Amino acid sequence: MQFLTDGTAFLEPYIRQYGLYAIFVIIYLESFGAPLPGESALVAAALLATRGDFAIIDLFLAVWVAAVIGDSTGYAIGHFGGRPLLRRYGWIVRLTPERQRSLEEIFEKRGPIIVFGARFVVILRQLNGLVAGSVGMHFGRFLIANALGGLLWASVWTFGPYFLGDAFMQWRHWVGWA
Repeated sequence: MQFLTDGTAFLEPYIRQYGLYAIFVIIYLESFGAPLPGESALVAAALLATRGDFAIIDLFLAVWVAAVIGDSTGYAIGHFGGRPLLRRYGWIVRLTPERQRSLEEIFEKRGPIIVFGARFVVILRQLNGLVAGSVGMHFGRFLIANALGGLLWASVWTFGPYFLGDAFMQWRHWVGWA
């Protein structure tokens, strides 16, 4: 559990200095592929909100919007850049035309579920939009799944630490992790 404390300590000065702007940028960039500590920053911000550093609803809205816009940016990058690259150079990563068609069929049938669920898996969250755009998932279906997945993800990681932070800290002391 030391990683959570260390991550929060590292991010706290930036969040305190730049507030919701820092959270927005971190979540936005992480959502379209940048390897940034989005959930750690979000937990740190939610814990800071318990101290009154900013309103929890403002934090939630900033995170949700940043996640949806970031994933949509990743979709656009994948759609306009990744798709032609996969068609031309997919063989390098063993993505044959048959495998690409298979992947496109999977996203055609289960794309919304994949997009929604990928929000909760670390590497998939970063690559979600890029892949969906690259395999040609219909943007309307992507956007709905993206918005709903982002809504649930932002709710869990914003309101969870905000409302359960004290209980978690008490439990930590009780089990001897403090």
